[in-house]
Amino acid sequence: PISANAIVMGKFLGAFLISLVAILPTLIYPICLQILSADAGIDVASIIGSYIGLIFLVASFCAICICISSYTNNAIVAFIAGAFICFILLTGFEAISKISFLKGSLDYFIELLGINFHYKAMSGGLISLKDIVYFICIIGCFLFITQKKMKSFA
Repeated sequence: PISANAIVMGKFLGAFLISLVAILPTLIYPICLQILSADAGIDVASIIGSYIGLIFLVASFCAICICISSYTNNAIVAFIAGAFICFILLTGFEAISKISFLKGSLDYFIELLGINFHYKAMSGGLISLKDIVYFICIIGCFLFITQKKMKSFA
């Protein structure tokens, strides 16, 4: 028998690796721009940070969608709910932080909860430990919830 942890990690790694394979061909664009640029080239730190941020973003979205799909048997419902939760985590906290009565007091802390805040920091070329820890916590939290849900089936 396969453990719930093995099932969850296998599904996550499968979805994550397929997503990485889909991202892989886009590496040709920055390479071509670097080769064809007449001046000093493109900002390599920003490109590397963007790709690292994108990898963490994809891993987070895979973990979220796997968690959501463990709560339903319908693939369409899982897709719509997963896309909605990913959208809310990506843009929702930033939108809430822009509410006028939160300006100056809680706006920074609310925006700090969202994925977009950490992705923007990484895509600018600044890869900090707090952003990496945030993404690892999001991934770990959703995979843990999925694992607990899978154990409840057994």
